[in-house]
Amino acid sequence: MIIEQLLTSFVASSAFSILFNVPRKTLLPCGFVGMLGWLLYVLLQELPVGAIMASLAASFFVTVLSQVLAKIYKTPIIVFSVSGVIPLVPGGTAYDAMRNVVENHYDLAVQLGAKAFMISGAIAFGLVCSEVINQAIRRSRL
Repeated sequence: MIIEQLLTSFVASSAFSILFNVPRKTLLPCGFVGMLGWLLYVLLQELPVGAIMASLAASFFVTVLSQVLAKIYKTPIIVFSVSGVIPLVPGGTAYDAMRNVVENHYDLAVQLGAKAFMISGAIAFGLVCSEVINQAIRRSRL
């Protein structure tokens, strides 16, 4: 089961990289960034860590890995980070929230909508936090 998830996250990240028109030499690394981010997310889900904290840690990891690969491939960090967070986006949760709105199950819709919003916020916070730490390290070296 985990192999299927890793393969799917790799393909999803690589496919979104093609949509974002990234350089060809970065297609496979973009897929690996997404796959490794998803692997960390799944492993943290096995522990008693919620989806929000797992998303935060995985997006932080994706950004750190993106910074390393950006230096290696001499490309902007966004090439790797955007495609790397694609598997973490809570699209299924948001869909379920909207489906429950249509079915007049507002109590469940609000819960799912809040969860999707918090996961999205955790992803954004992980990206920003990693970048802030990277900038602080760079400035301390100067």
